[in-house]
Amino acid sequence: MGLSSLVYPGAHHTRFEHALGAMHIMQKAIAVLEGKGVEISKAEQEAMQIAVLLHDIGHGPFSHATENILLQGVHHEKISLQVIALLNTNLDGQLDLAYQIFTNQYPRKFMHQLVSGQVDLDRLDYLKRDSFYTGVTEGNINTDRILAMMNVHNEELVFEVKGIHSLEKFLLARRLMYWQVYLHKTSLAAELLLIKTLGRFKDLISSGSEQLASSHFLYPFFKLNTTNTLDESILRHYLSLDDTDIYQLLKSWQQHPDLVLSRLSKQLIQRQLPKIKMSDIPFTQEQIDKKRIRLGSFENQPDVYNYFVFEGSISNQTYRSDDSQLLLLDKNNHVFPISKAINYLDFKQFSAPLTKYYLCYPKSINSL
Repeated sequence: MGLSSLVYPGAHHTRFEHALGAMHIMQKAIAVLEGKGVEISKAEQEAMQIAVLLHDIGHGPFSHATENILLQGVHHEKISLQVIALLNTNLDGQLDLAYQIFTNQYPRKFMHQLVSGQVDLDRLDYLKRDSFYTGVTEGNINTDRILAMMNVHNEELVFEVKGIHSLEKFLLARRLMYWQVYLHKTSLAAELLLIKTLGRFKDLISSGSEQLASSHFLYPFFKLNTTNTLDESILRHYLSLDDTDIYQLLKSWQQHPDLVLSRLSKQLIQRQLPKIKMSDIPFTQEQIDKKRIRLGSFENQPDVYNYFVFEGSISNQTYRSDDSQLLLLDKNNHVFPISKAINYLDFKQFSAPLTKYYLCYPKSINSL
């Protein structure tokens, strides 16, 4: 879970564990659907498992926190597609079907929906897994019940209406887990601080203040011309990195001659995270300036204020009311969206992205 462990020390899961968990749930989902008469060939079953096994393969160290710096302009899903395409080439096209399912090009849409949809197997695994390891019981969904309610209608994934309350719990659990765990203000502060730290190092290189040796493991990324795809050698190098590489870099930067870089690194390693305030409305420039004044002249470097006092926004969307909406199947074989069955939830409001604004600043001048 990366930086969430700063808030929940027991919150540990790796992409490998999560990928295996998602594949295991896919096996159970296939068994449920076959038990209800849905015909799925052996080739399709294998492809569905491969697609969900590889769904997060494009993530780098600390997930989104480093992707924006190391691969600016290249989304992790693009990386995942490129990796699967490369594997497919090396395997002489054996992943053709898995690639089609992953990219939603296969005519049997329910297969893609199981990999990436409103109630996909990715979420069924990580919500329950993270709820267990963090102790945040609000995320403890009834995975087996949700799987048992799955069915297929006109090649679309549907859920039997008698499972509506388990689905409702899933939607609420996802919303609560995002605000209590994934977007918890302390883990958010740590993620933002990591982005600022890597950004400072990148700025030092751009300005010529820091000379980056070609042997440095970040060299390929800071010399990268951003495109939608990566050179295969850079891609392989990127996939070889993990959280420990970044941790080691931060430890070494604590002694860096650049005061900004060393202080940012120390804050992360020594868990001296900045204060973070959350608001439903954007912070004013006056509020931001008040926090910057506390830094003084910062040793005659006013241009570094943005590394220690900064603002922005985060958002989360629990439910999408578009073509991918969650569909229910009643006893008369009628299909309808879940929003038609739950009249005590305002799905217009529920499906609207919820945005919160943050302001980060040092807890005290001594904490720098």
